[in-house]
Amino acid sequence: QVQLVESGGDVVQPGGSLRLSCEASGFAFRFFDVHWHRQAPGKQRELVASIASGGATNYADSVKGRFTISRDNSKSTVYLQMNSLKLEDTAVYYCGITDYWGQGTQVTVSS
Repeated sequence: QVQLVESGGDVVQPGGSLRLSCEASGFAFRFFDVHWHRQAPGKQRELVASIASGGATNYADSVKGRFTISRDNSKSTVYLQMNSLKLEDTAVYYCGITDYWGQGTQVTVSS
């Protein structure tokens, strides 16, 4: 059974940093691309970053230079390092693999 569990969400001030984690189980993690999405209140879910099985990364323009996605195949875990956080980064962050999604973790950027 595929499971994705996100963690690391919190309340931070603008300019702060957070690291989100997504731990996967139930499948051969190392062979799959993984993506982080986010959904703010009243908005559609949007792609934030993705990392291919081979390690290639892709970012939304809004987070380039501030967020870094990485993976540790030995731990079946993907990370999203978020620096220089802005108010508009406030959202529930979800990790996904193919059609599977985690439950999400709340990130709130507030002064």
